Amino acid sequence: MVERFVAYLRVSTARQGQSGLGLEAQRSAIAGYLSAAARELLDEFVEVESGKNADRPQLAAAFQACRLTGARLLIAKLDRLSRDAGFLLGLEKAGVEFVAVDMPHANRLTIGIMAVVADEERRMISARTKAALAAAKARGTGAMAEFG
Repeated sequence: MVERFVAYLRVSTARQGQSGLGLEAQRSAIAGYLSAAARELLDEFVEVESGKNADRPQLAAAFQACRLTGARLLIAKLDRLSRDAGFLLGLEKAGVEFVAVDMPHANRLTIGIMAVVADEERRMISARTKAALAAAKARGTGAMAEFG
C-alpha cells in the first residue's frame, strides 16, 4: 500500500522566501523521506509567514487537502509547522495526522516534548532579537543596516 502525503513548507521572512534556500532544504528532506519507501506526494503548499501566526492560509489549505484525500501532512521539521506549544498540541483536534521528516517515528509524547522545546526556542529567538536590536539602537546603528 502506498502512503500518501501532502507537503507543507514554510519560511518566516520574505527574504528567506526570495532566496529559496530554506525552501530547497525542506524540499530535499521531504524528497529523501518520500524516496525511502512506497510513498506518494499528492500536493505541496508553501508559505512565507511567521510561525507565530496560527492563521496561515496555505497551512489551512494543506489541512483541507489532507482531509479530502486521507493523506498525512509531511513537514521537513517540526518547527516549520510551528514553535508554539499550544498550536502543536492542538493539532490533534484539526483531524490531520502529520509526519516530521526529522522525527518520523515520533508519537504523541515525543511531539508534546518537542512542542514545549520549540516553544522555548521561539521565546529565546525573540529575546535574542530584541537584545540585538536594543544594542544596535544604543550604538546609534540603524536596525535595518544590521539586520536588513
